[in-house]
Amino acid sequence: MRSTTSRRGVLGGTAASALVALAAVTGAAAPSQPAASAQAAAPSQANVVLGEPQGAAHAHNDYEHDRPLFDALEHGFTSVEADVWLVNGELLVAHDLANVQPGVTLESLYLDPLDSLIRGQDHSVYPGWDGTFQLLIDIKSDGESTYAAIEEELAEHPSIMTRYSNGKTKTGPVIAVVSGNRPLETMRNRDSRFAFYDGRSGDLASGIPADLMPLVSDNWNKLFAWRGVGVMPESEKARLREYVRVAHAQGYRVRFWATLDVPGEAREAIWTELHEAGVDHINTDDLAALEEFLGSRS
Repeated sequence: MRSTTSRRGVLGGTAASALVALAAVTGAAAPSQPAASAQAAAPSQANVVLGEPQGAAHAHNDYEHDRPLFDALEHGFTSVEADVWLVNGELLVAHDLANVQPGVTLESLYLDPLDSLIRGQDHSVYPGWDGTFQLLIDIKSDGESTYAAIEEELAEHPSIMTRYSNGKTKTGPVIAVVSGNRPLETMRNRDSRFAFYDGRSGDLASGIPADLMPLVSDNWNKLFAWRGVGVMPESEKARLREYVRVAHAQGYRVRFWATLDVPGEAREAIWTELHEAGVDHINTDDLAALEEFLGSRS
């Protein structure tokens, strides 16, 4: 596979200046355990790099990396996932409630840094890239109250967020999609919102419009028996392609979670089938490996 290093460059000029501000946003009050707390100091201007954007790269539980958001950006990821809990009015980021820490918030890890970055480089997450960066927010606490808090925080960043208002969607450099305990009817009944709905396989025939549900996600193991060993059965391969075709025909993007993520031939076989079928977001915790995989096929 092609080396990933050759496809990266140190930011200069306006983009680098933006990330000086970015470092100031994320570097303050970082806890002493970066991986566990999901709050490591931002890189300095001298060593901040952005990878070549990979449209299908999704960072599962991004906040568990040493440098949340920054590691994903360095590897060219265009979608990241954050689990949130509403605690005492704050949207805290952690997989489990027992692991939440004050100050480790959706705002500090993602919204403020993205806002600073985008304002510094021609209204795009990656210089010259015209795609939309996905922030997948997995609601772990009560759906209604947490969703309301998410809308309030997204509304503080109107210049970067994709927005639905009065029947029209205005696309911005970032789209927030809510997963987990998401309140469908509440979202459906809003005339204006900054968040969008993450559907499930059972929603493919629901008729929910793509301006509410732009993404359909589900557990790979619930839908397919193949785990990457040997050749994918033709019946499952055909079913995967039909699933993607039906989703795309309605304007939905496709993601699967719980795909094998252990390095080896089986994982690469699964990634290959997902890529060839046109799956929009490939889930991984191994940022460098997926960057290399997708880069070799671009």
